[in-house]
Amino acid sequence: MADLASIFKAYDVRGLVPDTLDSATAHAIGAAFARVVGGAAVVVAYDMRPSSPGLTEAFAEGVTSQGVDVVDAGLGSTDLLYYASGELDLPGAMFTASHNPAQYNGIKMCRAGAAPLSSDTGLEEIRRLAEQGVPAHDGPVGTVTRRDLLQGYAEYLRGLVDLSGIRPLKVAVDAGNGMGGHTVPTVLGQGLPLEIVPLYFELDGTFPNHPANPLDPDNIVDLQAKVRETGADIGLAFDGDADRCFVVDERGEPVPPSAVTALVAVQELAREPGSTIIHNLITSQAVPEIVAENGGDPVRTRVGHSFIKATMAETGAIFGGEHSAHYYFRDFWRADTGMLAAMHVLRVLGADIRPLSEITREYTRYAASGEVNSEVADAPGRMVAVREAFEGRDGVTVDELDGLSVSLPDGSWFNLRASNTEPLLRLNVEAPDDDGVAQLRDGVLAIVRS
Repeated sequence: MADLASIFKAYDVRGLVPDTLDSATAHAIGAAFARVVGGAAVVVAYDMRPSSPGLTEAFAEGVTSQGVDVVDAGLGSTDLLYYASGELDLPGAMFTASHNPAQYNGIKMCRAGAAPLSSDTGLEEIRRLAEQGVPAHDGPVGTVTRRDLLQGYAEYLRGLVDLSGIRPLKVAVDAGNGMGGHTVPTVLGQGLPLEIVPLYFELDGTFPNHPANPLDPDNIVDLQAKVRETGADIGLAFDGDADRCFVVDERGEPVPPSAVTALVAVQELAREPGSTIIHNLITSQAVPEIVAENGGDPVRTRVGHSFIKATMAETGAIFGGEHSAHYYFRDFWRADTGMLAAMHVLRVLGADIRPLSEITREYTRYAASGEVNSEVADAPGRMVAVREAFEGRDGVTVDELDGLSVSLPDGSWFNLRASNTEPLLRLNVEAPDDDGVAQLRDGVLAIVRS
């Protein structure tokens, strides 16, 4: 069995198959998961990666070895797994490595009701138990039952956002050969005034067309071209497990995830005035400004789904958004669902005669770098060097809520943090204009990459 410490991250499991994540490891984690979360049954789902069915089967065997039943939802997106966990009130495990390359796989786990599991709330206990060896169960083994939950997932989402009365829209969708190709036709393609223009809907975990990471500008080039070619009103790009959604306007120009966060927040605040809205510390400063202007209470938090969900539970927040195009909804068990965020944008667009570029312009106030990744040998040392270069300057504030955040007196800021899944430092910069972004970005990168 592989070294579990190397694959257990802050809020999920992620590793190379079979080098650090194999069937024996998945079996041990499944048995430990069943022990830690308790209950009579567990629901599982998996993405289209070639290794996913086998790893899921091994995990399920680990679960059933402890006398716990398994509900197998089969192929699904991560937010479909969260739906299953919430609707069935069962702990859940999703086998996916999201946007990572094909040789990776992983497990996103949750307690019943899609409640998060992180290193502080059960993941470490699961790791220790799997390493030590899970005691044998004294009794009959559990059973595995196959259950198709896709239609129920689609109906639940449609009950939250009604698109039946919007004007007709042409929607280009790049599924990136990921799970959006499985879920989009059922959620958006049945009886709605939407003409779906599909791109890479064939499920293929080797990602033959482009990596399933829409935050990388190179990976939305085909979608941008398709929007322009077909005259689509909007373009949507999903990542590999389809829990994230990236939006492109009618010109083929990217809509920043922070603008989507602000747009959805305004819709939710109109429905429940005065509500709390969560935003992570890398979203644009425009998000808390717009939330406050619309009578909401903006709350800043760390990056990562388990941290966001925990903060939502503590504050009773109605909605939360991240810079990485993860969007969280109280009415979806505080879980992240790119599909539901996309439906909110479609509803706003379909109720307005203006093009999407005009609608979203009011939610974009500052220039931003996007996420800039640097592979470094000594991430902690580079973080210290950057902090020492900025702290102590007049008007500069530094905090370490998550990585290193530095705010400058001219209104610009940056965050530098280590990836939880890859050997990278991630830099995000925002400033009043493009020149300010370029100057600050280049200055920080010179230190990081020196």
